[in-house]
Amino acid sequence: MKTALTIAGSDSSGGAGIQADIKTMTANGVYAMSAITALTAQNTTGVTDIVEVTPEFLGKQLDSIFTDIYPDAVKIGMVSSAGLIKTISEKLKFYHAKNIVVDPVMVSTSGSKLLQDDAVETLKNDIFHQAILLTPNIPEASVLSGISIINEADMIKAAKIISKEYGCAVLCKGGHSINDANDLLYYNHEYRWFIGDRVDNKNTHGTGCTLSSAIASGLAKGMDLQGSIEFAKEYVSGALWAMLDLGKGSGPLNHVWNVYTDAKIINK
Repeated sequence: MKTALTIAGSDSSGGAGIQADIKTMTANGVYAMSAITALTAQNTTGVTDIVEVTPEFLGKQLDSIFTDIYPDAVKIGMVSSAGLIKTISEKLKFYHAKNIVVDPVMVSTSGSKLLQDDAVETLKNDIFHQAILLTPNIPEASVLSGISIINEADMIKAAKIISKEYGCAVLCKGGHSINDANDLLYYNHEYRWFIGDRVDNKNTHGTGCTLSSAIASGLAKGMDLQGSIEFAKEYVSGALWAMLDLGKGSGPLNHVWNVYTDAKIINK
């Protein structure tokens, strides 16, 4: 069985973060491991508190994983402080980690800020250059590129700026009133649109975590980058179409929809 590691925060409501990542990887036939960066007290309506682990403890988690069950892919999600980011960077370099997908989580679906100001620069300087793919949404891509994104042409421009700066592929995720579910991949001076289904579902908690983890799952199983993105978008669309409705706010996806409706996708 192929293996994947998620480095992210814990979501006590189970819809995003570590919990969403593990569900996604497991549903797609990959053995999931986790290194937890922070505990969050949150639900579908918002985040009420965050307690970080220490950089030393995070480092020990990563040592335990890489020296025993080496991951075929790594997904990095919420890392809220510079010290934790530096630890991750050092360990990934030391263990020659491969297939690194970074979801630059800055704000939760409910609008809660998840990244300290000083951590943004550290993330850019210490992690992005090691990634095979960054998966920013529109607001995140705007911050990282330094430009305002109001249309699809701006998405291309922003992705080009980010890709050139960090030397990796960039998947600029659509939505946010610019388009429906169409995502833009930019790499090596070329771009490709991935057209997605527009799902009328208000429950989108953890969508970004789920997409990046599904991409990492595809990479772990030996798919190329474009194939992994196609695979991941199909999976996320199915999780949205399942119309799970839990909680009082933006609820979670149904991460195991494919286990019940199409078991073949696990071995795809």
